[in-house]
Amino acid sequence: MFIKAGLITLALALTASASPLVEGRGSRVPFQKRDGITTQDGWFDHKRAVEIVVRDHNKHRQNLMNLFTNVGLAAFNEGAQILPIANMSQSAPPEKRQAESLTDEENDVYWEGRISIGTSSQSFSIDFDTGSADLWIPSAKCTSSYCSRKDKYDPSKSSTSAKKSSQFSIQYGDGSQVSGPEYTDTVMVAGVTAKGQYFSPVDTISPSFGSEAVDGILGLAFPAISNLHRSPFFNTAKSQGAVKSGVFGFKLAKAGSELYLGGTDSSLYTGSIEYHPVTGAGFWQIGGASLLVGSQTVASGFQTIIDSGTTIIYGPPDEVAALYKAIPGSRVYDAKNGFYSFPCLSTPSDVAFNWGGKSWTISADNFILGKASLTECIGAIVGRDMGLGSKTWLVGDSFMKNVYTAFSFDSNSVGFASLKQGLLPPV
Repeated sequence: MFIKAGLITLALALTASASPLVEGRGSRVPFQKRDGITTQDGWFDHKRAVEIVVRDHNKHRQNLMNLFTNVGLAAFNEGAQILPIANMSQSAPPEKRQAESLTDEENDVYWEGRISIGTSSQSFSIDFDTGSADLWIPSAKCTSSYCSRKDKYDPSKSSTSAKKSSQFSIQYGDGSQVSGPEYTDTVMVAGVTAKGQYFSPVDTISPSFGSEAVDGILGLAFPAISNLHRSPFFNTAKSQGAVKSGVFGFKLAKAGSELYLGGTDSSLYTGSIEYHPVTGAGFWQIGGASLLVGSQTVASGFQTIIDSGTTIIYGPPDEVAALYKAIPGSRVYDAKNGFYSFPCLSTPSDVAFNWGGKSWTISADNFILGKASLTECIGAIVGRDMGLGSKTWLVGDSFMKNVYTAFSFDSNSVGFASLKQGLLPPV
């Protein structure tokens, strides 16, 4: 793995440390969000939300399988297990409960930006995902209708392309796969270049990806969960000296979102970054977390995996139930998938995560996934066992939109800072 033993030792000494990074000369990657859970007119798209739950479940199921293959069972969190694959036929929601019609927007739930692959370069729209570790994009050999609207990689048009012997494959809940051969080529993201980067130009693609605006995924997690068993893009770029700092930062919003490679962008946050050591293998996982509603602590002592690749925040069902018990008028909306509702007028603005330092609050707007009726709203925190551990939460961008988030391979840590005024939610 990229992290050296000495750096891991340093990280273990960090506890809620406020340690500003030297910003350095990094590269900015602008990108944008199209959110398919909340429609343009504010309604909760139940079917689409369940599709995302199924996809997130199966993504992290695959991550655990990769972790087991690459590292072994000893790397699992307490209570973690590889659960059966989830599928839409078992998880599909009932008919819409509200009488009002839904206005669909593009079914895109990604933070998308551009990358290029090859010599000469071929351009792709990519989801930057801290919850996975591989890069894949469609191949020119993908002839299904699901690839018809996507940019496709043609190795014959790149002088630096090289086919390898292995295969890449991930199974999804609609019974299909994303799969293809393994290649290496030059990959560039905002001027940061990784030569000989392993990736997969897939020749089969899941129908659930066919309608998405993005072409593929670029994983930013640790090599331990790589399906390709290879170094992810950012790790390769750092090892080759393409960036001086093994740090990247996210600011997520409907407009003005940015991934900063090779440091953090201090123009987007104020004060110092509060860092916490990574506590698990493979994931951007930090421990010692608490969840509060106002001054009331509703859960404590749990692990959190910070995942930019999902909108939803997932927690153990009993701890999530305790959260909503503290919100007046809450009720179970979809017991099968773990969604809760509450009166829109009672939307909390004081739900916060704390890792032993500052409490980081989720804004009222970011706590809502949409309206289920004129008076009822759906919460962004969902009670569901993802197999990641009995005391492990999966924290997506409904939280990340409220803070500036830094991910450091150099100190093996994740940090948060306050967004500058004018950059704060609502988004």
